[in-house]
Order: sequence, then structure tokens, then C-alpha cells
Amino acid sequence: MKSVALSIFALGAVLLASSCGSEGSNNKEIKDSVVVVPLAPVSIGTVSPSPDFPGATLAINSVKAEKVGKDSAKVTFKFDVKNYELKLQTTDNGTKMCNNSDKGQHIHFILDNAPYKALYEPTNDVTLPNDGKEHYLVAFLSRSYHESIKSKGAALVYHFKIDEKGNLKKLEDPKTPMITYSRPKGDYVGKDTANILLDFYVWNCELGVNSYKVRIDATNEDRSTQRLNVLQTEWHPYFLQNLGTGKCKVVLTLLDKDNKPVEGPMTSATREFNLKAQ
Repeated sequence: MKSVALSIFALGAVLLASSCGSEGSNNKEIKDSVVVVPLAPVSIGTVSPSPDFPGATLAINSVKAEKVGKDSAKVTFKFDVKNYELKLQTTDNGTKMCNNSDKGQHIHFILDNAPYKALYEPTNDVTLPNDGKEHYLVAFLSRSYHESIKSKGAALVYHFKIDEKGNLKKLEDPKTPMITYSRPKGDYVGKDTANILLDFYVWNCELGVNSYKVRIDATNEDRSTQRLNVLQTEWHPYFLQNLGTGKCKVVLTLLDKDNKPVEGPMTSATREFNLKAQ
């Protein structure tokens, strides 16, 4: 009986070894046969209509500069907001299907087309060098999901410089066409990567088929095939879709009626952002 048991045990071991070896081979074949499905082409989607805010206005209450140190000044901006409530959630935030701020509605403060700062209180300080360089502040009211309010009076442009003594000098309001980049910005994770809000502000011009246009160049730098380059003739927000995950970049360029880049300050902008699965 003992020898029979040993024989059965040995046979089982051989079969087990054979089975393990066969399974490993099958796994290799399965792995070798996996087909990588390419991502759908990057596209621009429409954004559902957003709540209007009749009479909502943003204005500058005061701007003060205070010299700090030898070569810089602290500039304090205070804003007046009317018919619009900061820190409130926009009513359709739950159905917008894009990134939303849990802090609510706010002001986008954009200095020299740099990434915006979200203001949930109507004041902001910036420190600038005393070098006489001209600066352009663009500020506008934003819904909680970062879509700008484009009605008259909801935005402003402030042109100024800081002289060598740290004094602020307001300059003439700009009269040339300008474009200000707003979104996308920062990091997007999980479901927020599906619809990336693309939003910008145009100034001193109107978009149209026979007028000014915006060239949108969107790329995923980790996936060279994921690229979008289109001309838009309407000023409203869009969704960037199918960018995948990785490091992405958007370039906005304001074009004239002949599709040539507009010359002057604040006519193009570039921003990088990240899309993450987890």
C-alpha cells in the first residue's frame, strides 16, 4: 500500500508540474496576443448652457502699491462684486460633468496671462518688481466649475506699471485685440479627465467666420498621436475630450480675419496641465 501511495503521489506531482508548465505557456501566449486599442482622436465637445447672472458686475474698488524691500512693491487690489455671490455653488454644478471647485463661485485673477488665482474674497495682493514693466490684469467672475461669465460688466482689464520708486501708475486702457487664457489648469484626476473645460476671454474684438478667430492647439506630450489643432469662430466654452492621461499642453493664438497671428500684448498663451487616472 505504501508503494502504491508513493506512486500515486509521484504521478500527481508530474501532472501538476506539467499543468503548471502548460499554464505558464498559455499565459505567455495570452500576453503576446494582447492588442493595444488606440485612443479615440482628441475632439472638442459642446458645453451645456450655463445659468445666466443678469446684472452681475465686477469692478475695481481700489489699487494701492506699497514699496517692500529695495526693488519691489506689494500691490493690493480690492474689487466690487454686485449681483453675484462668491463662494456659492453654481446651481448646475452637479450635472456639468467637469471639474468643480468645492469652495464655490469666485473671481479669476489673471496677471500678464499667467495661470489664474481663484479669489473667493474680493481682494488680492501681488508683489512686483520696480522695473517700469507694463502689466495687464484681466479679472472676471467665474462659476464654481471655472466657466467665466461673459456678459457685459462681468470682467475688467487694468493696465499699469510700477516705477523705480515703487509707485503705481495706471496706464491707458488697451485698445488692441487680446485673448486671456483661463482653463485648463493644474491636475485632473479620474472622472475629471473625461471633460476638460477649455475657456478663455477675448477683449476688444469679436470672433466670427470673417473676423477674428482663435487657434486651439492641444497635445498630450506623453502620447504623440493625441493632438488637436482647430480654428474656432465662436466665443464660448468647450470640452476637450479623449486626451488620455499624461502631461498635456494647450496653446491659444488670436488670429485676424486673414488667419494670421495678431500682433501686440496678450495675443497668445500656453499652459501645461496633467491628466491622471488615479
